[in-house]
Amino acid sequence: MASTNDLKNGMVLNIDGQLWAVIEFQHVKPGKGPAFVRTKLKNVESGKTVDRTFNAGTKVETANVDKRTMQSLYNDGTSFVFMDIQSYEQLEVAPEIVGDASSFMLENQEAIVATNDGRVLYVELPASVELLVTYTEPGLQGDRSTGCTKPATLETGATVNVPLFITTGEKIKVDTRDSSYLGRVSQ
Repeated sequence: MASTNDLKNGMVLNIDGQLWAVIEFQHVKPGKGPAFVRTKLKNVESGKTVDRTFNAGTKVETANVDKRTMQSLYNDGTSFVFMDIQSYEQLEVAPEIVGDASSFMLENQEAIVATNDGRVLYVELPASVELLVTYTEPGLQGDRSTGCTKPATLETGATVNVPLFITTGEKIKVDTRDSSYLGRVSQ
């Protein structure tokens, strides 16, 4: 149990049997009336966000979330298999939990796997990854000066928009949060 005065960004609360991560919080002391804490909470499992207000000093139940760095081993068709890089323990994760992260996940890539009481909550990739472009339409001479983009297929099968000068076989850096092109990777 923790007090609402102890809230921090990233803290996970157990409210009505559901896990909610604190995205934002603000202590408010109005001129008239008691102080309160205004929060924005995100449901860890569904991703839904809600605004919730607590009276200052109210006790809330915190959830014990274990975040471990794991290595993605393979996808066996029914689940993704991860290995703890400290204990070599293997963990199977359902594709629904991995979600959009699977679009940018390669074998042997590290990711953060969050669990609560043995149940996997989510898989978090690094903010950016370096991937090989397996196919994109060839660019034309003079395309370097325009701000246009074209689709490119990556080694994971994901498609992102890249500038016209990117060619098949180049390595690019991609933002895993919004699937955007960040730049070329020098070889």
